[in-house]
Amino acid sequence: MKQIIKKRFDIIVSEAKQTVKEQFELDKNVTRITGLMLTSDREDLLYHRGSQKIEINNEEIVPEKYESKLLLSGMNVSPNERFYKINNTATGNRLLKMEYTDTDDGRSYFSIYRVSIYVECEIETI
Repeated sequence: MKQIIKKRFDIIVSEAKQTVKEQFELDKNVTRITGLMLTSDREDLLYHRGSQKIEINNEEIVPEKYESKLLLSGMNVSPNERFYKINNTATGNRLLKMEYTDTDDGRSYFSIYRVSIYVECEIETI
C-alpha cells in the first residue's frame, strides 16, 4: 500500500552572500518524490534574497539560480495545493541535494535565517 507523507529538511544561512550546499538522505521506504516547497523562519529574506538549485537522485529538478519566491506558497493557497508538483521522480540513490545562495538585493538587511525544504513523498507501507 502507498501513502503520501511530507518530510522537512533545514539549512542555516549564517552569512550574507553565502552559498550553502547540503545533502539529505531520504528514508528507505520512500519510493518517489511528488512535490516540494520552501519556507523559512525569515520568509522576507527567502523571498528577496534567495535562489537555489535542487537535485534528486542526481537529476536536476530546479536549475541553479532559480528564485526562491517561485517555490513559496501564500496563506491564500489551500494546504493541499501548496507543493510544486514533480512527476514521476524516482528516488534512486535517495539523495536530495540543495545548493542555496543568499544574494544582497539592496532591499533587505541580512540576519541569520533558516531555509526549510518540504518534500512530498510517496512511501511503501506494509
